[in-house]
Formats: sequence, structure tokens, C-alpha cells
Amino acid sequence: MTAVLRVESRKLFRSTLVLTGLLALLSAFFLLVFPSIQAEAELVEQVYPAYMLELLGIEELHTIEGFAGGYIFPFAWVLLGGIYFAYVSAGTISRDVRTRRMDLTLSNPVSRESVVLQKVAALWVPLAGLTIGLAVVLFAGARLLGEPFDPVPLAMVHLLGVPYLLVCAAIGTVLSVTVDRVETAQAAALVLVFSLWLVDGLSHMSPDFEWVSDLTPSRYYDPSAILVHEEYAFGDAGILLAAFLVLLAAAVVIFTRRDI
Repeated sequence: MTAVLRVESRKLFRSTLVLTGLLALLSAFFLLVFPSIQAEAELVEQVYPAYMLELLGIEELHTIEGFAGGYIFPFAWVLLGGIYFAYVSAGTISRDVRTRRMDLTLSNPVSRESVVLQKVAALWVPLAGLTIGLAVVLFAGARLLGEPFDPVPLAMVHLLGVPYLLVCAAIGTVLSVTVDRVETAQAAALVLVFSLWLVDGLSHMSPDFEWVSDLTPSRYYDPSAILVHEEYAFGDAGILLAAFLVLLAAAVVIFTRRDI
């Protein structure tokens, strides 16, 4: 039975169009200012404090790859994309429980496990929209600037970024099956993803606290390494996928055992 998947997929089309459009505009704006930053790349890198360079992964700003890895992806994909996936996921179960729509859904021949899995599977819509939209804007924009991307690293930075977004979605899903109030679940998801991103960057300020970054999902996704050095960390992507599966399994167990 895939009725839940179809319904949830349709619900996400509008927000996906809005998200993709906003991030495409943001990326286009960044590309417009790239020539001026390229001319002053060395000065910009000197002005930034060390922790900001770590936080954003800034290096080789004079290249389109370094600029995208240090500016566009940290904001458009890691921060805003991660927050969106966590926020949307945090409302999937909790909203239906709150409005009693879940009672109607479960009155049909569908298990609670299937409901959770189908709602998460519906995230293919924003995943596809964000991946295709951002890739097209970056590829076309870079060509217009005379700084074309190598299509292989550009494809890999999107592909290896999917597990990161899935972990953010799983965080939201766990909160969605745990917290009754929709607003509380979504606010907690937003704050948690933002905090994890911030902790990852700030933990590098002191060697004694670098281990903390190992607990953050953004630690395992480095756009600059992919775009600038063509380092494809499949092992890190595997860790994120494993974390996603663990969190998703936890969400399923919690939802099947809770009283709604």
C-alpha cells in the first residue's frame, strides 16, 4: 500500500518549489558577487577569523569550486537544507496525531511502521528538487561567468550530500513521534540542526573539543574537500547513512509502542 507515500509526496511539491526557488536565487546572488570576491580572495581569507574558516570550510576562494564549497553549500545545503528537512519531518507524524488524522489513516489496512516509512520516503520530492535545481543553477551560472564546473565533482557534492539531509530528516522524524505538539517538535528540530552545525565549526577552535564534532552530521560532509580536492569520502557518507537508519529505526519503534 503506497497511498500514504503518494499523498505525502503531493503535499511536499509546493514547499519543494519554494525551497528550490529560494536556494536557487541565493546561489545566483552568490555567483553574482563571485568576481569581486575572486579579485580579493586572499584579503577575504585573511580577514575571516580562523573559526569562521573552519565553520564554513573556506579555502581557495579564487576558484569557483572553492567559492561554492565555502559559501554556497554551507548555507544553501548544509544549513538551510538541513533545517528544512528536519523541520518538515518534525511535522509529519505529530501533526496527524494532533489533528486525529492518524486515527483515520490507521483505520485502513496499514501498519504504523509503514506509515512512518512512507512519510520519510516522500522526502524524495525535496531531495530531487533541491539536487536538480541547485546543480542546474550552479552549472549554468558558472558557465556564464566563464568559470565552468567540472561536472563530476559537482555531481558528487550533491550525491554525497544526500545522506546528510537524510540524517536531518531522521532527527525531525524522531522528534515528530516523540513530541505531541507540532510547533514544539518543529522548533526543536530547527534549533537542534542549527546547533549541531554551529558546534561542528566551533569545536575546531580548541583541540581539546575537536572530538565533539564527531557527534555532528555536518562533520561527515565536506563540500570543499569534494569540490576543491575531489576527495570523495564514501566512508563518511556510509556513516551518515548508518546514522539515518538507526534514527529511523528508533522513530519506528517509538511510534509503534506509543499510545496515540
